[in-house]
Amino acid sequence: MASTRDGAESVSERNVRALHLAPDQGVTVENPVGGPLTFKVRGDETGGSMTAFETTAAPGEGPPLHVHTNEDEVLYTLEGTIRFRLGDDVETARAGSFVFVPRGVRHTWQNVGEAPARMLVIFTPAGMEAFFERFGQLPGSGLARDAFRTIGHEVGMDVVGPTLAESNPL
Repeated sequence: MASTRDGAESVSERNVRALHLAPDQGVTVENPVGGPLTFKVRGDETGGSMTAFETTAAPGEGPPLHVHTNEDEVLYTLEGTIRFRLGDDVETARAGSFVFVPRGVRHTWQNVGEAPARMLVIFTPAGMEAFFERFGQLPGSGLARDAFRTIGHEVGMDVVGPTLAESNPL
């Protein structure tokens, strides 16, 4: 077993390789809030260190208030305008805005623009991809609220309140 000077495993020991994806590449599933969600990298490709995906949300859409037990989350607004609730604070994030959500912080977001919004989302460590993959396999969107609760709980994400549109209407 080859290790680095400080004893950490090398990239080859973790079965990790460098990766490049073009804008239209990646595995796409249905986003729980409508629109496509395209994985750019998953835990099995990063030695479990992270999951990253690009996601699109329809106007007015967003998840219920929730908390992650195991992962930190980064959200970067690529297009559109998103409102974020982080704890008790509500902020607006236009394109180019960066949001960091440490594990354990209650949070949610809502697309408040008139067009679909796009975000880059990163979870570290990996693990949340299981939620999105399972959700994408559900028939129709009528089960969305229940799926957030049940599938989310199975992967360490707990729903703790309503959507931002319900708790803080515009």
